[in-house]
Amino acid sequence: MHSTLTSQILRELRRKRPYPAVSLVMPTHRRQPDNAQDPVRLGNLVDEAVRLLDGDPEVSGNRRDEVTAQVREAVQETDLAHAMDGLVLYAAPGEHQVWAVDRTVPERVVVADTFLTRNLVAADAAERPYWVLALAADRITLFGGRGDRLTEHTGGGFPMSRSLEDPDAERKEQVGDLPSTFRDEQTRHFFRDAGTALAALLRTDSRPLYVTGEPAALTLLTETGPAARDAVQVPHGGLAHATADTVARAVAPARAAEAEEAVAEALGELDSARGRRAYAAGVDEVWQKASDGRIHLLVAEEHYRIPVRVGDGHLLPTGDDDPEAVHDIVDGIVESALDTGAEVVFVPDGTLHEAGHLAAVLRY
Repeated sequence: MHSTLTSQILRELRRKRPYPAVSLVMPTHRRQPDNAQDPVRLGNLVDEAVRLLDGDPEVSGNRRDEVTAQVREAVQETDLAHAMDGLVLYAAPGEHQVWAVDRTVPERVVVADTFLTRNLVAADAAERPYWVLALAADRITLFGGRGDRLTEHTGGGFPMSRSLEDPDAERKEQVGDLPSTFRDEQTRHFFRDAGTALAALLRTDSRPLYVTGEPAALTLLTETGPAARDAVQVPHGGLAHATADTVARAVAPARAAEAEEAVAEALGELDSARGRRAYAAGVDEVWQKASDGRIHLLVAEEHYRIPVRVGDGHLLPTGDDDPEAVHDIVDGIVESALDTGAEVVFVPDGTLHEAGHLAAVLRY
């Protein structure tokens, strides 16, 4: 199963396919007993896809059998025992793909001439890579993260470790010259080396940075170099020797707060744009601006969808049973915005209710 999205992979997924291209999307569960329902739900979605193909007059019998076979091959390659929070299956003539996403998704089946990619884009936005630096007086460990998953980074000087034994500690203690752990010169040198290694790494792989450690350790790191001065500090000691899962749980509240702040910033940009008349809201107006390449920032409720029919320069709401319906115009708007270099931010459902669930900051 695929789980890492790149810009090249996204471009390939978004190209038009010979009709029909089938997208199956469903939430999945990581643990028992909830994951016992996943195979049943997947089977039901496959049955729904087959029903839609059977009832589509534009799909020949041979093409229906071919795509149905691709759907079933995708199911056979799906490893629900290692599921994340969501599953996306793609099937079209001559191809199929299976994606596991670290984010919950709505249950849907879409038959079109393109694959439904919005859920992958939203998951990728939420899983932007980041670093976590865990500090201790005798060890400094670096972890790379995507979403809720962390793995220890080995390379570029990390992990760093040293002995805390001071051969002259007894004499220093007798004369009252034994500094605290995070004030002695050896520790300052140790942290200075870590800051240098971190700065070199960030020059080649810049990501948001979280730093964990005792308050004194956090202070010392900022005093000994500039590399971590813009980092999010998590005052939690004992993590430099901990497992990746333990560190991930410790930084989760800070990451959640950062995500909430990103949503607040996006909403603030919308308010500012409204005041200077660089604002669009509602699916029809935003679709028109996206088609013209005018969107600077697109803000969309994560699971908002509306079937429409494309009229003469406008979108007309319709039903899912309309043979001329575009079943997820929001997915197309997201793709158009990305094609023209816009930033796309997904927000919780209901956040943009008064704006029609979709809004944008315009370039001009």
